[in-house]
Amino acid sequence: MAYTRKNQRDLTGAERKKFVAAVLELKRTGVYDRFVRTHIEHYTADGEGKLRVAHMAPSFLPWHRKFLLEFERELRRVDPTVSVPYWDWTRDNSPASSLWSDDFMGGNGRRSDLQVMTGPFAHAGGRWTINHAMTEGRFLTRDLGRPRDPITLPTAAQLEEVMRERTYDVAPWNSTSASGFRNRLEGWAAGQGNERFRIHNRVHRWVGGLMLGGASVNDPVFWLHHSFVDLVWSRWQQRNPGAAYLPAEPPPLGDAQYRKVVARHQPMTPWGVTPAQMLDHSAIYRYA
Repeated sequence: MAYTRKNQRDLTGAERKKFVAAVLELKRTGVYDRFVRTHIEHYTADGEGKLRVAHMAPSFLPWHRKFLLEFERELRRVDPTVSVPYWDWTRDNSPASSLWSDDFMGGNGRRSDLQVMTGPFAHAGGRWTINHAMTEGRFLTRDLGRPRDPITLPTAAQLEEVMRERTYDVAPWNSTSASGFRNRLEGWAAGQGNERFRIHNRVHRWVGGLMLGGASVNDPVFWLHHSFVDLVWSRWQQRNPGAAYLPAEPPPLGDAQYRKVVARHQPMTPWGVTPAQMLDHSAIYRYA
């Protein structure tokens, strides 16, 4: 029977407590850091000249759907009543939102070094040490809204503009694709500074700290963010039932994306599932 992913604002106090406890247990046993390493290992940019599955590629959405499912499976081994809630950042769009309460995600980082000092994932609490990151710091960091270079979260109107796309993805199947739902939602854009980051990318930028870059899984809010991204994709699929994952076939020899992107029926590392196998989640979970 399918279970439900709820909006984080609708969780009861007991549900919040259960989710946090399960996350902390995965951290204690080392399972959580396996997910951090997986994301770092698969965070491949356009310019690296090798296969991309997690970002800057059509498989961005099915890859993260599978990633979420694997994480959720581990959570539910700890507590079968837990699922990954979603953070609708078009509504809960300020540092004062309940998401950042001391009993859930904890608050912003302090000004001096961006270290998160409140909540269950504060390093000072002794249960959340950063073991795999691009920096030497051992504590969770955030810089909500980036006050020294202010940025706002995506609006409902901006998200609706993305939802009006009718094609899943377009060549050249990377961060420069001028249209297509995948790249519009992932949020790579032309421009300078913060304008280069839209929708999904903009949320990572707004949270700041460790949510920037491949080690972003170190911040548990990563899962709530990507749960909402997955919900958005699910709604788009419902609106566009005939819009299949693209590319259907691998780019041919001589194409700039040859062996760099995954086609509809090609396996995605590290699991071996194909994008086609990740298109329908209705038998596993639904969104409230």
